[in-house]
Amino acid sequence: MRLIVAGVGLKEISLVATGDSLISMRQSVHCEPEFMGLVELVRGADVAFANLEMLLHDYGEGCYPASESGGTYMRAPPHMLDELLWMGFDLFSTANNHSLDYMYGGLFSTMGCLEAAGVPYAGTGGDLAEARRPAYLETGKGRVGFVSACSSFASFGRAGDSRRDMGGRPGLNPLRFERWFTARPETLERLRQAEIELGLPVVHQEEGSYHFLANKFVPGEAPGLHTKCNTADMEGNLESVREAARQADWVLFSLHSHEGWPGDDEKPAAFMEEFARAAIDAGCHCFIGHGHHAMRGIEIRGGKPIFYSLGNFIFQNETVELMPADFYERYGLDPYEGTVSMAFDARQKALPRPGYPVHPWFTDDEKYWVTVTPQMVFEGDRLRELTLHPIELGQGKPRSQRGRPMLADAARGEKILATIKKLSEPYGTEIDVRGNVGLVRL
Repeated sequence: MRLIVAGVGLKEISLVATGDSLISMRQSVHCEPEFMGLVELVRGADVAFANLEMLLHDYGEGCYPASESGGTYMRAPPHMLDELLWMGFDLFSTANNHSLDYMYGGLFSTMGCLEAAGVPYAGTGGDLAEARRPAYLETGKGRVGFVSACSSFASFGRAGDSRRDMGGRPGLNPLRFERWFTARPETLERLRQAEIELGLPVVHQEEGSYHFLANKFVPGEAPGLHTKCNTADMEGNLESVREAARQADWVLFSLHSHEGWPGDDEKPAAFMEEFARAAIDAGCHCFIGHGHHAMRGIEIRGGKPIFYSLGNFIFQNETVELMPADFYERYGLDPYEGTVSMAFDARQKALPRPGYPVHPWFTDDEKYWVTVTPQMVFEGDRLRELTLHPIELGQGKPRSQRGRPMLADAARGEKILATIKKLSEPYGTEIDVRGNVGLVRL
């Protein structure tokens, strides 16, 4: 695909991508130079993307808290969308582990708010075909196609296909995956003996593998966990990419995925690497990963970027106004008494590990409160420039202030860029740090 304007040459477009926006407070009331510099960065792009990880509703019809949620029950008043539009965002993903926190009422209300504002979004719908369908953004530089999926979701969250005699199920566009463990033969024999000793129900066993407590084990001499994409979901999503490539000038794919490598969650799960590369090969110009809430590495494939996780962009998950009884019970509180601040305080003290520690002395968890915002320029199909801007979210600030993004100062920025540089090295990606930005070698 070569985008040429007669007498001008290849068309160009600029793109800013961000990770998770868990927004519950107004942004437009702030004016610090570090914040406004970031806002101008977003506004200055021809296309600016965010994962909308917040449901927009006023507890109306059908907005009941689900029995299984993505953690915090994410909800903000519908006008919070205006804050993201004010910042300059114009393309949104709605497929994430919070899409069904408030059942179908919350899902449809969020979709309705985006549609009323005329904002393109992808990743959720009234059935699977709608959730998987590409969205399109028209710009003065050309048309951008966008597909969004999620691999981390509640069991009832994924959308279902329609038939000629029955409608489909509302929900998100899934990218399911298969997982199995390789284990030595003697380990499998110990599992079989444990099954007999515990009197576990007999399950159907496939030839060449062994199923134990809902896990699949395969004999081998290199023990470990393995994953690969669900074949149907992989092909269905790649077909959406191919469709968007025929209908648009540039194609973006967004995947919300929490899953990481066993023992190293800073590395994406194997199935995510498998799919990201296949999406680029199918015609995607930029793969945007998020969901892990921290940065993962950057890979350049065929001259096109794969961001395995852009972490948090807005992280205001402790200023959501109300939580259902289930949330209080989860942290040992009386579900009929207390306040939402008590629930969030209890989560910060939860064992064996508190929820996204906010105190500066939790240095190993600083990763949840820093990120980079990539700024890209495409010349036709070719990525000409990729600049990384370091961002910090105020880990040590009070609850009322933390979670809002700002351009990092020189010292903090150097540390953030060193982190993304190290995470990207396994993919052969080289990043030059110049001043307070990172320049990816292409």
